[in-house]
Amino acid sequence: MPRLDTLSNGYKIYQDPKAFCFGVDAILLCAFAKLKKGDAAIDLGTGNGIIPLVLQKKSLSLRSSHAKSPCRFVGLEVQKAAAELARKSVLENGLQDSIEIICGDIRKVGKLFEPQAFDVVLSNPPYMKVQGSKESESEAKRIARNEILCGLDDIVAAASYLLKPNGTFFMVHRPYRLQEIFCALEKHKMAARRARFVFPASDKAPEMVLIEARKNMEKDLKVEAPLVMYEGGGYTKEFLEYTAL
Repeated sequence: MPRLDTLSNGYKIYQDPKAFCFGVDAILLCAFAKLKKGDAAIDLGTGNGIIPLVLQKKSLSLRSSHAKSPCRFVGLEVQKAAAELARKSVLENGLQDSIEIICGDIRKVGKLFEPQAFDVVLSNPPYMKVQGSKESESEAKRIARNEILCGLDDIVAAASYLLKPNGTFFMVHRPYRLQEIFCALEKHKMAARRARFVFPASDKAPEMVLIEARKNMEKDLKVEAPLVMYEGGGYTKEFLEYTAL
């Protein structure tokens, strides 16, 4: 049974614990992403819509002399039940004028959108290859966590198609797949420009990597200082400040 939770930014979000609830990786991606006022942004595999909800609130504080219009957000989700929950959350918060949820397949973005329709593309995609799925998980969780309906190359190809020239792609993924990520970006004419590794503790290997890539740009990767999540049994001060909604 879906529940209605309240985010720390004041917005409400519907979640179904039996399907899939958002995690810290989505919040990290929102913190890492950079938007300008007036940007059109799309979240590929939006789930219950957490990324558009967080970024829409953040965008309200953006200032720009070059664009007076607010940001516009689209969430694309293949699972009908998740897309419906995301729509309910948008309506619950009265955000239907700035966030649109579309139920559709990432692999078929060419049938859903015009090319170069967005300034920013974001994705918190399935991390694991199909063989990594657990049979005890629900189908919704397996689809969210494993590359059953779309793979890494599908995500990057969709981002390249959707982005305007010099548009920006933000993604969170697993460090062990970095070589695949860089190969996919190069294949689809994008280059990684910024990266940040997220560590569970200072003496542990990184668990996540945040990537910013630009379309039609030269390779010039900047690796930011590492972000450590836990210390002394709780979140670090830096992590709490970084992920504050």
